[in-house]
Amino acid sequence: MDQKVHRYYELKQLQKETEQELAALRGDILDHFREQGISELDVDGYRVRTIHQERKEYDDHKLYEALPDPEVWRLISKADAQKVAGLLKLNVIPEDKLAGTFSVKQVTLVQVDKK
Repeated sequence: MDQKVHRYYELKQLQKETEQELAALRGDILDHFREQGISELDVDGYRVRTIHQERKEYDDHKLYEALPDPEVWRLISKADAQKVAGLLKLNVIPEDKLAGTFSVKQVTLVQVDKK
C-alpha cells in the first residue's frame, strides 16, 4: 500500500506540473495567434486551430430564485452549467425561467491535431 500511495502522490505532482506547462503553452499559442491575426496554422505536421465557445456561468442565488421548486433544485444542488443544460434538454426546466440567471463567458480553445 505504501508504494501505491507514493506512486499516486508522484502522479498527482506530475499531473499538476503537466497542467501548468499546458496552460503556459496554450497562452503562448493564443498570444501568437492574436499577434498574427490568425485562427489556424499548420506547423511541422500539426494543424493548430482555435475554437471560440460561449459558456454560461450561473449565479446560485438568481438560479434558486428562478427555480424555487425544491424537487428541481435538489436535482441541481448548486449552479452547475452541465446539470442545468441537461435539465433544459430533458425539458424539466423551461429555458425562459432562466433568463437573467447566468452570464455568458467567451472561451477560446486550442486544438492540435496531427496530420
